[in-house]
Amino acid sequence: VQLQASGGGLVQVGGSLRLSCAATGRTFGSPHTAWFRQAPAKEREFVAAISWTAGNTYYADSVKGRFTISRDNSNGAVYLQMDTLKPEDTAVYYCAEGVIDPISASYDMYYWGRGTQVTVSS
Repeated sequence: VQLQASGGGLVQVGGSLRLSCAATGRTFGSPHTAWFRQAPAKEREFVAAISWTAGNTYYADSVKGRFTISRDNSNGAVYLQMDTLKPEDTAVYYCAEGVIDPISASYDMYYWGRGTQVTVSS
């Protein structure tokens, strides 16, 4: 499976961006597709995830109410709508496929795509 994230860019505080994650080569789908981000000098962190079966969604506390993850069953794409962006949202955003355990807040991601840079200017 190859994943490709796109849609990043430069936006002002309070603005919006919509990231897309396109997948190719998928034969058996992973349970979840998720977005992660990594800011300079910081560890990678979980942002949001969606399950392909029930469509359940999960969000990091830092983005709840501002970000929305969705999927398109017709083409296997996953999107991340980011609203009310803040400078602390600046990071490289990655999409990944694998398993998310929302109870333990752990994950095991099988496939990672190249990231897309999001920069929020103040």
